[in-house]
Amino acid sequence: MPHRPDHGHNTKLVILGRDGTINRYRDDHVKSPEELEPLPGSLEAIARLNHAGWHTVMATNQAGIGRGLVDMASLNAVHVRLNQMLAEKGGRLDAAFFCPHAPEEGCDCRKPLPGLIEKIADRFDVDDLSKVHMVGASLRDLLTAKAAGCQPHLVKSGPLGQASADELAAVVAQVPGTSVHESLAVFADHLIHAERRARALARGEEPESDTEVGDLS
Repeated sequence: MPHRPDHGHNTKLVILGRDGTINRYRDDHVKSPEELEPLPGSLEAIARLNHAGWHTVMATNQAGIGRGLVDMASLNAVHVRLNQMLAEKGGRLDAAFFCPHAPEEGCDCRKPLPGLIEKIADRFDVDDLSKVHMVGASLRDLLTAKAAGCQPHLVKSGPLGQASADELAAVVAQVPGTSVHESLAVFADHLIHAERRARALARGEEPESDTEVGDLS
């Protein structure tokens, strides 16, 4: 059962795409737990975020359901397996939200529309989405973050990782304010370090040096 935080306005929330962000992207959809292949370091990254007090929620389009390529039982089995693998690393997803519709069904929850993110905000009692970080591997994820008012982050661990520098710049230019990271692990280090730095400055202390960004012990 998803955990519901008590204090919505203080909720530290990261919304994650799935394919290309947490697990390896497949053109033919992840149809079974056996086809779920976590990206290197992604499960550990979620655990680090959890341990730093961040709630992590997954938001994913699963048009394979609407097209009859994947059934609900298979999707649930994939997400159960993902949570088992996360638990082995000391992490967890607080919830998994997905759009099961095919594009032609005209729903309001299919990314890049913001419906799925708004449902997450309602579930977790978040009233200011501008403080929520949204991490994805596609332009669609960035456009979703923009539509919902979240902070957009792009990871290069999906198909865009094969794009040229110019192609990547053209994607990022469509959503001003986008931060680009090599992977979910690099994003997690960035966010945790930035929060530590902000805390230190708020206390009037000298922040730790940037060379310590990887030291999360």
